Amino acid sequence: MWQPVISRAVAIFLPVAVLATLCCGLVYVAVQQDLRMGANDPQLQLAEDAARALDAGVQASSLVGSTKVDVAVSLAPFVAIYDASGAVLATDGRLDGGDPIPPLGVLDAARQDPPNRVTWQPREGIRVATVTVPWRGGTVMAGRSLSEVERQEDNILLLAAAAWLVMLASLAVASVGASWLWPSESKPGTAS
Repeated sequence: MWQPVISRAVAIFLPVAVLATLCCGLVYVAVQQDLRMGANDPQLQLAEDAARALDAGVQASSLVGSTKVDVAVSLAPFVAIYDASGAVLATDGRLDGGDPIPPLGVLDAARQDPPNRVTWQPREGIRVATVTVPWRGGTVMAGRSLSEVERQEDNILLLAAAAWLVMLASLAVASVGASWLWPSESKPGTAS
C-alpha cells in the first residue's frame, strides 16, 4: 500500500525540488551580484570627479581628504592619484603605514580601457573594491573596503539556504499529501 504512495511522492517531489533549487540559486546570485556591482558606485564617482578636476588644473593634494583612511580597517572610501609612471602624487589612503599601491597592471589597464574595476586583496583579510580612471597626467584610483558588502553577501547566502531548506521540507510534505490523495488505480475487472 505504501509503495505506490512513496513512488508518486518522489515523482512529484524531484522535479519541483530541482525547480526550487534553481530559483533559490538564481535569487542568491542576482542579489549577490547587485550588492557587489553597487559596491563600485561611490568609487566610480570619486575617481571620475577627481580626474576631471585634475584635467582642469586642480592640484592633486587638494582632491584628497586631510584625514588618512586606514584601508585595512575603515569602511570609508579613499582616493589615490598617480602620475604617468605610477608614483603617488597624493592620497588619503594608508595601507600598513604606506601609500596604497595597487597590483601591477591596474594603472596601465585603466589607461587602455577605463574605468578599470578591480577587487584588490593587498593581504589576507583585506579586500578592496577599486575603480581606476585616467587623467592627462596619470591615473586616479578610488577604493573602499568590501567587508560590509561581504557580510551582507554572507547573510543573503544564509537566508537563501534557509529558504531552500524550508521549501524542500514543504515540498516533501506536499508531495506525500498529494500522492496520498491521488486516486488509487484499480485493476481491470475489479471495482474501485
